[in-house]
Amino acid sequence: MNQTAPTSYLEHFAREVAHSLSLPGQKELPSKYFYDELGSALFEAITMLPEYGLTRASERLLQAHAEEMVAELHSPLVVELGCGTGKRTRSLLEALASRLPVTYCPIEISGAALARCELEIGQVRGVTVVGYEQPYLDGLRSVLHPQRPAQSRALVLFLGSSVGNFDRPAADEFLRQIRSLMRPGDALLLETDLLKPAEQLLAAYDDPIGLTAAFNLNILARLNRELGGDFNLSQFEHQARFNPQHQRIEMHLRSRIGQRVRIPAANLEIDFAAGETIWTENSHKYRLEDLDSMAARTGFSPQARWVDEQWPFAQNLWLVD
Repeated sequence: MNQTAPTSYLEHFAREVAHSLSLPGQKELPSKYFYDELGSALFEAITMLPEYGLTRASERLLQAHAEEMVAELHSPLVVELGCGTGKRTRSLLEALASRLPVTYCPIEISGAALARCELEIGQVRGVTVVGYEQPYLDGLRSVLHPQRPAQSRALVLFLGSSVGNFDRPAADEFLRQIRSLMRPGDALLLETDLLKPAEQLLAAYDDPIGLTAAFNLNILARLNRELGGDFNLSQFEHQARFNPQHQRIEMHLRSRIGQRVRIPAANLEIDFAAGETIWTENSHKYRLEDLDSMAARTGFSPQARWVDEQWPFAQNLWLVD
């Protein structure tokens, strides 16, 4: 069953695009709009590249430690923010469902990804899937409503190091908002990609066969398809940059020439100078010592951590006291 928000998605999309592309100094686009049907498929392909080890690290940890992760949890309700296809979550749900029936609520803005997740997890015995095609916090609010039974305990999953897409103050605020919707006894399993050499990171976000470039450029193609834009994709190029001061990879789309672009649904005409960029994504990387302080700042108590050594990556189990 799929719960869809009854708001005008395209109107909201157009407003956010108009705002982000009109920011002074640096044009931006929200990275959440990467994930239409094509973007989701391109990202799944990226996760299989040898240069991109993050997803495989997540899968190794979930497969190796799933039983340990759920051993102390009595959570018949599992909520995932940004489920993707659901494959990475399956081993955790199987471990939990071997002990008690589970309701799994994936929250995803991509309807195509949500449908694939519902198909994947629908095959797991003991798991009932109720999907929400909504933004993260709206979906979480729908699931963790105040009327849920007092004895109900929730396990919230935020996997794939998606928290790294937020600036650090924004990540703290987002985690506080998640915490405000949870109750004592609930838990958060948060994945975080760890800092590694710049050359290794840049290879992961600018692969030699150009899948990440296609993924990045697809956000402009989406503006053309859904909002009537007239971006000429051949006049933009993908760039990945490592910012050592902020410990993050930045993805940009660089205009090759001076040009004007129109987006009718956003009521926007916008000029680009040659070399000017649209900033499309951040991917912050963390040190292990950053993570406990992040938990304390945002109202969680660290319970356990598992670290992958092949591709430095951490899964963090935080509790609500």
